[in-house]
Amino acid sequence: MARLVFLGSPLAAVPTLRALVDGGHDVCLVVSQPDRRRGRGAAVVPSPVKAVAADLGLPVTDDLHAAAGSGADLGVVVAYGRIVPGDLLQQVPMVNVHFSLLPRWRGAAPVERAILAGDRWTGVTIMRMEAGLDTGPLLANRSVLIGEHEPAPVLTGRLAELGARLLVQILAGDPAALPPGEPQSGEPTYAAKLDPWEFQLDWAQPAEHLERVVRLGRAWTTWGGRRLRVLEAIVAPGPASSGPGHEVHPGVLVERPGGGLSAGTGSGLLDLQVVQVEGRRPVAAVEWARGVRLQPGDAFGAGPADG
Repeated sequence: MARLVFLGSPLAAVPTLRALVDGGHDVCLVVSQPDRRRGRGAAVVPSPVKAVAADLGLPVTDDLHAAAGSGADLGVVVAYGRIVPGDLLQQVPMVNVHFSLLPRWRGAAPVERAILAGDRWTGVTIMRMEAGLDTGPLLANRSVLIGEHEPAPVLTGRLAELGARLLVQILAGDPAALPPGEPQSGEPTYAAKLDPWEFQLDWAQPAEHLERVVRLGRAWTTWGGRRLRVLEAIVAPGPASSGPGHEVHPGVLVERPGGGLSAGTGSGLLDLQVVQVEGRRPVAAVEWARGVRLQPGDAFGAGPADG
């Protein structure tokens, strides 16, 4: 079995780390991002990978260059969060589990960008790492169909499990005998990290686009000067009006027959299902509407968001 150094940080990297340990590989060192303040509390907490590594009794560090002196035969990188420099790759060859079908969606946010683009398919790629951004030769890949309304965290979880299984299969033999891999082919696209403004719902956009933003898990709008998170929403069936002269303008809220709540958009209606006011628990959108005593013509974005 291989002697490995593992580089990873978020929850999506945990299945691969566990699979390597369960497969009998000697994970001699885990490298993860430094402890940070996470969530609304003030406590400093470790990354998910660091926490799991500690539970497994594995040595862990936030010093990337410690990988060079680890004695590892191979490095495994899964959503580490930093660029691995070329000089380190010369000392320790590394493979990467990437959550897209390269060369489509090279970069930091492949799952989110695939959803925003309306892709029907994505997948997992195992590649040899080189100094370029996700440009290395391919060892294997697997495709998956993206669910019609599948949230990004759910899709990421599926890809994480698939990538873990695929990597273990590849490392079943001698890691020193891994093939050189096949050069990437096709037109590259780039998955830049999402900016905070990209999660704000722009009601002038079509309903299809807004639903994709909601699926990313951090969508928000404003109501009465406070930020309101939209946790679940789908494109509403039917026209965005109740007849001639009754078009629903972007951001305007309408109560639908049967008790549903929708918002007008640049094209179509978006059915709101679960929302969350700052500092409160998530609730059904219709329950929230009753609480604010929704009036005809009320619209999102009536005031600036707090903070």
